Amino acid sequence: MLELDRVRYAWPDGPPVIEELSLKIRAGDKVVILGANGCGKSTLLKLMNGLVFPQSGQVSYADTVLEKSALAERCFARRFRQECVLLFQHPEAMLFNPTVQDEIAYGPRQLGLPDADARVAHWAAALQLDALLDQPPFLLSGGEKQKLALACLLAVDPRLLLLDEPSASLDPATVGWLIDTLLDGERTVVVSTHNLSLAAELGSRCLVLGPRGRLLYDGPVAAALKDMALLEEARLAHRHRHRHGGALHSHVHAHDWDAG
Repeated sequence: MLELDRVRYAWPDGPPVIEELSLKIRAGDKVVILGANGCGKSTLLKLMNGLVFPQSGQVSYADTVLEKSALAERCFARRFRQECVLLFQHPEAMLFNPTVQDEIAYGPRQLGLPDADARVAHWAAALQLDALLDQPPFLLSGGEKQKLALACLLAVDPRLLLLDEPSASLDPATVGWLIDTLLDGERTVVVSTHNLSLAAELGSRCLVLGPRGRLLYDGPVAAALKDMALLEEARLAHRHRHRHGGALHSHVHAHDWDAG
């Protein structure tokens, strides 16, 4: 479904954030991207979503290279934007309509889908936003904005769902719903996080990124979470020194925090 071939990306006037990265996402995969802040997780998702383009190498979706010329072609762009969607880490960047109802309906209406109102009703109810349909999005709480942004994406029925730190502002019940409803279905899902306690629930395959977006590991989540040397290299664990009696000991501790 999605392939990165020797991709390199650097933001203007900065060092490479992603360098020589190659990987494939197959239809139906449930993938967790693990890595410390600054390792390139968000940039990688934007590359996958065609929001930025690599300086070298290429990203392909269903055998079409994601480049400006392809996304300028209306038929492909319409299909790609419906099938591949990205939930930003900060949902405020995605919300611009006057009401919650207009926000959820925007994607289906832009795509000319005939049942936009039914899609709004379904996903507003699923994410407990139905009492807020007439509210301006800017008045919502952080968690409500996160749920609204998610509803906007699900309303277009995507095949590939890219989620950037989705648990950051969600309450535990909604995180549970996210796991049960989205990750158990046929939809392909790629989730970035540095919350190790959630990683095993968010997917079965794990990509661990190190500095400059270097791929340190690609395999089962459970094995990655047990590999303390790998987590230490990825800056998801650190070596902590402390004393027991008169003796000085050094232990590796895994970090377990969320991005909120």
